[in-house]
Amino acid sequence: MRVTVEIPDAFAAVLAPEGDDVARKLLEEHVAQAYREGRLTSYELQLALGMKSRFEVDPFLAKHQIFDYTVEDFRPGTDTVRGVRLQRQ
Repeated sequence: MRVTVEIPDAFAAVLAPEGDDVARKLLEEHVAQAYREGRLTSYELQLALGMKSRFEVDPFLAKHQIFDYTVEDFRPGTDTVRGVRLQRQ
């Protein structure tokens, strides 16, 4: 689908630095927000942005400060560190 939106030049300059593709910037921001809200999967994000592989998704998420980690994701690592410390004592 193609969507056309008219934006005053002064406003477009605020959205993206000169030389950047304002339309792409807006698309990326909206896709990032939809992903944050759980409305898109990482695969859907990849398709929406025309990425060729999954390996392009993680840098995009990091660029937009989207981190899909919970405390539970780190628990096995902290348990391992605790075990090593106990063994050294």
